[in-house]
Amino acid sequence: MPHTILALHYWAGAGREFDVLRTLLPAHTVLLAPDLPGFGQQAAPAEFDYSVRAYADWVADYLQQRGLTDFTLIGHSMGGKIALALAARRPAGLRRLLLLSPSPPSGEPISDDDRAASLAAYGKPEEAEKTFHKITRQPLSAALRADVIADNLRSTRPAWDVWLDRGSREDITSLMPQLAVPCHLLVGEHDPAITPTTQRWQTLPYLPSGTPYTMVPGAGHLLPLETPAAVAELVKR
Repeated sequence: MPHTILALHYWAGAGREFDVLRTLLPAHTVLLAPDLPGFGQQAAPAEFDYSVRAYADWVADYLQQRGLTDFTLIGHSMGGKIALALAARRPAGLRRLLLLSPSPPSGEPISDDDRAASLAAYGKPEEAEKTFHKITRQPLSAALRADVIADNLRSTRPAWDVWLDRGSREDITSLMPQLAVPCHLLVGEHDPAITPTTQRWQTLPYLPSGTPYTMVPGAGHLLPLETPAAVAELVKR
C-alpha cells in the first residue's frame, strides 16, 4: 500500500519546495504538496480571511476531496502552524506530524521594526534576494535560488500582509492539548528566522510529552531545500 504525505510550505513559498524531498523518498510514497491560498499558483477562495483557521479549513477540504485516510502531515514554518491547527482537529487517518522549523503556536517573536520591514519588502526583487540570503545557511543551486525568489514575488498582497499582521501573531496554544498523534520537531542549527531557542521554548512545550527535538547541523530555515536528506530520513523512520 502506498503511504501518503501531505506537506505544507512556508510563508512566501510554494509547494515545490518539497520537490527535492520527493525524489529521496521510497517509490511507494506519495507526496502531495499543494500551494496554499495566496501563494504559488493557488488563488484564495472568495471571502478567504487568511487566518490560521481558514488555512486549516482549506487543507481539511483538500484532504476530503482526495479521500486521504492514512497519511503523514508535514508542516514547514507557516505551514507548521497550519499543520498544528489541523492536527488538533484529529482528522481521520492522520498518523503523525512532522514539524520543520514551524511558526510557534504561541506566536512568532517578530519585532515591530522587522515586521514593518517585511511588510515594506512586498514585491521587491532586491528584497526577495536579501531574504533568501538571510534565511539560508547551506549553499543552494542557482535554479533553487531562483525558485525561492520567484515564489516570494508570486505571493499575493493579502496573503503576505495578513500573515505578518495577524497569522504570525495568532495564539493557538489552547488547541494544542487536542494533539493526539506522534510529533517530531526538526530545526536548523543556524535558523535566523525562527531560532532553535524559540522552538525549544515556544513550540516544544506545547507538543505531546516526549516529542523528539532534532537539530540539523549547519542548516538555516529552508530545511526541505538546504538539507532534504535529513528531512527524508525523518520521514522514513
